[in-house]
Amino acid sequence: MLRVKDLSFSYTTESVLDQIGFELPKGEVLAVMGESGCGKSTLLRLIYGELPFDQGSIHWDTHEIKGPAFQLLPGAPFMKFLAQDYDLMPFLSVEENIHKFLSVREPEASKKRGEELMEAMELMPYRKKKVQFLSGGQQQRVALARVLAQKPSLLLLDEPFSHIDSFRRNQLRQNLFQMMEQEGIACICATHDYQDVLPYAQKVLVLKDSKVIDFRDTKAIFEQPRSSYVASLFGVVNQIPIHVLKPYGPVTNHVLVYPHELQVSSKSGMDTEVIQSYYMGGYYRIHGTIEAGRIVYFNSETPLKPGKKIFLNIPIEIINKRLLAT
Repeated sequence: MLRVKDLSFSYTTESVLDQIGFELPKGEVLAVMGESGCGKSTLLRLIYGELPFDQGSIHWDTHEIKGPAFQLLPGAPFMKFLAQDYDLMPFLSVEENIHKFLSVREPEASKKRGEELMEAMELMPYRKKKVQFLSGGQQQRVALARVLAQKPSLLLLDEPFSHIDSFRRNQLRQNLFQMMEQEGIACICATHDYQDVLPYAQKVLVLKDSKVIDFRDTKAIFEQPRSSYVASLFGVVNQIPIHVLKPYGPVTNHVLVYPHELQVSSKSGMDTEVIQSYYMGGYYRIHGTIEAGRIVYFNSETPLKPGKKIFLNIPIEIINKRLLAT
């Protein structure tokens, strides 16, 4: 198990992380989310031992990670870190880059492992190609294969799919997280993309203003976000004042509602005027306004004409679990 306790770090006088603490059991995936500059990458680098922390402690089971003042090279035999610079060997082929991290004492097993990783990361067509001639997304896939080569107990991933084509990303995500689950690899994934999170991470840790503002099971944090900031990390979210729904409601309270949760009605509900419809594939995302010109986004099976007047409703169970005070 990974245990991070009271971890703080600063660049000169600027606090980047303050009193960070959490535990990650073996074999589980933790997503670290937050706006750019909130400290996601820094947290991974601290856990890997690249940076000296001001206070706190980091342990993997009984192994203490102390930072660069206590060890010549960062990392440990049980962990691998995929940073955003990949650190590949450009003049070697894809195959050679991966095999550099496999045992020379077990050539047959290493060959089989290399084949598995290239298949999983869809690299077989490029196996003999030098890395310097690959695209950024292809290099990222080589880097992913390489950090998995030795079956680490703990894997640290910093935006692992950021340069991979969107049409290929879903399958690679599935391949990667399925492999980690089968091999019992614990993972911390720093990401901006909620699609890296919802299907695969058991827990989510949210950073803001150098602190942990939420740390819960993924389903709980999505279904009951404690702020609009947390909800917005999972896509578009509406913040609707409760008095718009219930005239007798307190004016300082609001409800957080995702677009797919709003229900269109022609009879009753919130007065809404359509501004624009956007085709999203299997549905249309509608941009509209409610009371006092407040913007609202909701989904519809069909496009709605600009200027059309409709009503929107929110299920009572959503109101009950999403009601927040300002």
